[in-house]
Formats: sequence, C-alpha cells, structure tokens
Amino acid sequence: MPLVCLTDFEAHAREQLSKSTWDFIEGGADDCLTRDDNIAAFKKIRLRPRYLKDVSKVDTRTTIQGEEISTPICIAPTGFHCLAWPDGEMSTARAAQAAGICYITSTYASCSLEDIVATAPGGLRWFQLYVHPNRQLNKQLIQKVESLGFKALVITVDVPKIGNRRHNITNQVNLMKNLLLKDLGSPEKGNLMPYLQMSPIDSSICWDDLSWFQSMTRLPIILKGILTKEDAELAVKHNVHGIIVSNHGGRQLDEVPASIDALTEVVAAVKGKIEVYLDGGIRTGNDVLKALALGAKCVFLGRPILWGLAYKGEHGVEEVLNILKNEFHTSMTLTGCRSVAEISRDLIQFSRM
Repeated sequence: MPLVCLTDFEAHAREQLSKSTWDFIEGGADDCLTRDDNIAAFKKIRLRPRYLKDVSKVDTRTTIQGEEISTPICIAPTGFHCLAWPDGEMSTARAAQAAGICYITSTYASCSLEDIVATAPGGLRWFQLYVHPNRQLNKQLIQKVESLGFKALVITVDVPKIGNRRHNITNQVNLMKNLLLKDLGSPEKGNLMPYLQMSPIDSSICWDDLSWFQSMTRLPIILKGILTKEDAELAVKHNVHGIIVSNHGGRQLDEVPASIDALTEVVAAVKGKIEVYLDGGIRTGNDVLKALALGAKCVFLGRPILWGLAYKGEHGVEEVLNILKNEFHTSMTLTGCRSVAEISRDLIQFSRM
C-alpha cells in the first residue's frame, strides 16, 4: 500500500523502529499536553476560500533570510538521525537539497558537519546551536559552520535544562551512553562530533550574551523557542534576524501554548521588523497555509522527517516533502492564492470547537 499522507509515514515508522527509539522521537514532556496540542490546535482553525480567480498557475516559492526556497516547508533541527536510518543526516541533507529547501542541522547531529556538507554541497543549510558553558567551544563551532558555508546560526533558547521526558526515564535512556553508543557506535570511530562529548548546556545564557555571538560571526542569528510577545520584542531590540516560534515539539515545558496559538502574538510584537517562522504540529498542506496566513514566513518539520528516514532514508524524506508540498499547492489553489504573497489573514476563521 502506498503511503499517501504524513500520518501514514508515522504509522510505518512506529512499526519499524525499536520501542526505545520510537519513544525517544515521539515522546514529550510530562503529560505530553503541549505535544498533542501542537496538532490539535490547527484543527480549530478554518479556512475562508476565495473563488473565481485564475489559479491555473500557482507558485509556492518564497525566500528566507534573502535565500530562495521552492516552498515554505523546511526541515527543523532534530538530533540523532542515524537512529532512523544508517547514514542519518546525510540522507536528510540530500533530500533537502533535492527539494530546494533549507535544512537546519542540529548540534546533536550523528554525522560530522563535513560529511553533511560534502554529501549535499549545493543545499541551503542553517546550523542550530545548543550553547555550551565553554565559550571557546562555542566560538570554534560557530567559526567552523561559517567556514563550511552554513547561512544562519539558530540559537535554541528554550533548553536551560532538559524537560521532564518520562519515556526516557522509563526506558532508562542516557543519550550519550545508552542511545548513542549502542545504536550509533563509538564516538572514537568518528560517528559523533567531538563537541558532543562535552554535552552540558549553558543555563546562564541571557539576552545580553547575544552581543557576544553577534561579535564573532557575520551569520544572521535566529532565536528558536520564542512563545511570547515580551520575548519577541526583546529579540527585535537585540537585533536578531529571525524567530522560530516553537515549544520544542512539546519536549520541554509542558502546558505552554501550541506553536500555532503563540504565532499571532509573536508576529504582532515584531511588527514586520524580522522574519518569523514556526515549527510544531505541521501535518498537512492546510496546516502550512494556516501558519503562513497567521504570519509565519515558512514552517519547519521535525518528527515527520524522521518518519520519512525510517521509511526509505533519503527517498523517504523526499516523499514526505513532496506530499506536503503537493498538499500545500492544492490548499493554495483551492483558496485562490496564486503566490505565497497572496496568503493573508483574511483566509483564517477560528472555529468554536
């Protein structure tokens, strides 16, 4: 049976992957309320289509940070892709390059940055940074990704401490010892970046530290994990170039707003001064359209990319992206949008569900 929607890939991945790997990928924090709300919140939004427009030609192209992408559907940073497919992030990078979209590589990639770049040299890449307490290590890593041709630095701000992920506790998952060394092999064999062997996250980082990052790189800086207007306003004040509205897939603080529910507040706060993106809960082309109508410049996919990897590696990711792009094209056509620029707030109606 062909897989025809993203939930088909989810079901297939659940059958293919070990229980501990599945729990690690799918698990959220505490009661997983936010994880589940990320998806449910989209279903409370209805569309207001406009007809009798010439939609014989529909263009899904847009730009992010001045770079053209084929569709506003990109790949979010998630770690340890080798858990889902043997060559992990290399497959992901090739699929992103083939699709003409952006791939944000995680600090916790299970392939070296050099291998990821070499396997997809023409791809648009951003790098996601978990800030390490050792400033020199951060500096070396940032300089490395800049020299390798990454086009933006994405700093994750919502992990001063790892969230309470009960599945990992139940499964006795220790990322470095249990998961990585068992399923990915030994770091001494070159499977993991040396940076990962010193994995603490700096819980002291604050707004004033952003100037230090800005002083060492020419890359645009994007903050990932913003959910409130107050932090959005501070992001603008501190001259960052973009925000990813995100609750970390519901894996950090439970009982925070769904990403799509926080989007409007953040978009209103930045007043068009910087680009705003979204991750969390995207499962259909309609979801993409709704996010853009509420002000997102593009969306980023997390778990569905891992489902695609578990299906057919690079080609599975390509299928996931193509399905979502085709659904989004259909959504644009059926709402009367001939270009991404024509997607507006007028298309949205909130349900009374």
